Amino acid sequence: MRNPAENAQLALLLEVTGTPKPGNVDRYRDYDDLRFEHFMAGSVGAFDGLCAAADGAPIGDAFERAVDGMADQSGGNTQFGALLCVVPLVRAAATERLTPEGVAKTVEQTTVEDACGFYRAFDHVDVAVDDPPDDLAALDVRRGRAAVETLLQRELTLYDVMDRSADRDGVAAEWTSRFERSFEAAGWLLDDDGPIYRRTSRVFLRLLAAEPDTFIITRNGRKAAAEATARARDVLAGTEDPEALAEEFVARDINPGTTADIIAAALFISLERGLVV
Repeated sequence: MRNPAENAQLALLLEVTGTPKPGNVDRYRDYDDLRFEHFMAGSVGAFDGLCAAADGAPIGDAFERAVDGMADQSGGNTQFGALLCVVPLVRAAATERLTPEGVAKTVEQTTVEDACGFYRAFDHVDVAVDDPPDDLAALDVRRGRAAVETLLQRELTLYDVMDRSADRDGVAAEWTSRFERSFEAAGWLLDDDGPIYRRTSRVFLRLLAAEPDTFIITRNGRKAAAEATARARDVLAGTEDPEALAEEFVARDINPGTTADIIAAALFISLERGLVV
């Protein structure tokens, strides 16, 4: 029987093998500088941090260790957002609190030191993020550990940091909404049947069709995000071919990365709840 850290690593691996997931790296599609093997290596590298989360290390420290290990490959950022979703879920599972209420309590109890660990993680890998509002420039996550002094002065916990970003970042929104979409998607995975890579694709499209992907908004703009959502709905309606859409979005560099992050979280919850591999 796998423990939570092992299920978390498996969830990262299953996420990247799911296909087709339009715009994402998968078992059949790569970007020129970010390939399937980079995600495999990132999943392997993150394991030490996932084990730390399961063993009771502070969430910020466990997250930084997972990101540091994930970054030990030549592709750059593969699973930063996925780990930000999965690490608190691992902690909740390890303490038998893998419910929306239990995860909410887990993230709401994070500390200022957890926030510092989160910021230090940005020193290990480049992450695409929006420019913060002017009044939060001192807390721009791209400053990495240089922002730690400000975090300490303002006594901001990691939950506080997520709360300040939840209106523009889909992963942060999971933190402040009891991981609502992750748990809902886990239910879809468990209710479906057939190979997991196909279930993953179907759930990915349902999530993308439900609301615009914030990673696309950050990198490509709101118009591209709205297009991706509309075309995912077309796939679900049977009027668009998912394989052709996947090829097109990779060619256009339209990557629903936040949706993929939530899929990783949903796969972890599903594995903990009995998804058979």
